[in-house]
Amino acid sequence: MIAWGDIYKVVAAMVPLYVALVLGYGSVKWWRMFKPDHCDAINRFNCYFIIPFFTFRFTAGVDPYHMNFRFLAGDVIAKGVVGVALALWANLCREGKLSWAVTSFSLSSLNNTLVVGVPLLKAMYGALGEDLVVQSSVIQSLLWFPTLLFMLDFWRINNNDADGDSDDHQQQPGQTTHEVQLCSIEITDANYNNTTTSTSANKHEDANGVNTRISSSSSSSSSSNNFRITIKKVLAKLAKNPNLYACAIGLIWALLAKRWDLEMPSVVEGSILIMAKAGSGVAMFSMGLFMALQEKMIACGVRLTVYGMVLRFIGGPVTTLVGCLALGIRSRTLHIAIIQAALPQAITSFVFAQEYGLHATVLSTAVIFGTIVSLPLLISYYVALDAFR
Repeated sequence: MIAWGDIYKVVAAMVPLYVALVLGYGSVKWWRMFKPDHCDAINRFNCYFIIPFFTFRFTAGVDPYHMNFRFLAGDVIAKGVVGVALALWANLCREGKLSWAVTSFSLSSLNNTLVVGVPLLKAMYGALGEDLVVQSSVIQSLLWFPTLLFMLDFWRINNNDADGDSDDHQQQPGQTTHEVQLCSIEITDANYNNTTTSTSANKHEDANGVNTRISSSSSSSSSSNNFRITIKKVLAKLAKNPNLYACAIGLIWALLAKRWDLEMPSVVEGSILIMAKAGSGVAMFSMGLFMALQEKMIACGVRLTVYGMVLRFIGGPVTTLVGCLALGIRSRTLHIAIIQAALPQAITSFVFAQEYGLHATVLSTAVIFGTIVSLPLLISYYVALDAFR
């Protein structure tokens, strides 16, 4: 059973997060120190400078030669099941939307492995728990955060293209109302001519049928080309994102360092640490800024808050259970996998959501309230799993 001293260590790791949150909130709400554009700049600084250093720092310290690859494979299966289910929902269901598929993936799959996970799993399962949760954080940074960034860029480019198409017939900058009226007259006249033409065209139905098939084929080809262009744009965006390289470079260094017993030069290590240590603090401070700009404390509403909590604390553990059982993972390793899947929402997921402008209110609420309620929930999971051991 967890000792009170261990619970104190977990709480002690959580409290500084909320100190940074309150400071960020107060700096806008009470002291009026920052404006909205300042808040965006702080979040962007965190997104593209601090988080890559933070990711590199802990990845470079792992031992890739002594990882539990079955445990990691179970995590991949679990996240893969979620991804496939959401992709099918977004493409096949009438209510499905890419934006909510991306956010739902983030809510169900990305958790706070380091700040909350490490002290909690160490208290529950000792060195084994700490080691496995660090391994899950590596696979999260190496595979799942890049996947999230790919989906976010894909969504944003698609959204921007759609907005551009919808503006074709709207009044453009520099265009007068009189010009717009003339355009309307021309369109009306064109419609009249099209109507007249269509009357005479009824005599040539066979030819029209051929033209329709050609038009349909052309439309399909155009859609395929548009998809390829979108993918190229997404890959070009990702190629400029330092978050994509941070974990990969850290893992390469870890492989070399553990293989030949190398040590990082102190000047390099110090340069990385000075940026990396600010990761969680700046992210929570930025979240406080974001909260202060909203009209309500629970900006996304009660319904979406409950939705986020269900995905985080039920959906994540259930899919992880499926993935682990599929590979025959049992006993303490299975328990650790389930509990790490139920850890509170990853702070980084909010940073990315705010940067891309996609449901940041939902992610901020998931982080803030999810972290508060996570401790009693996770202890309940621990007790229940221990009873069924």
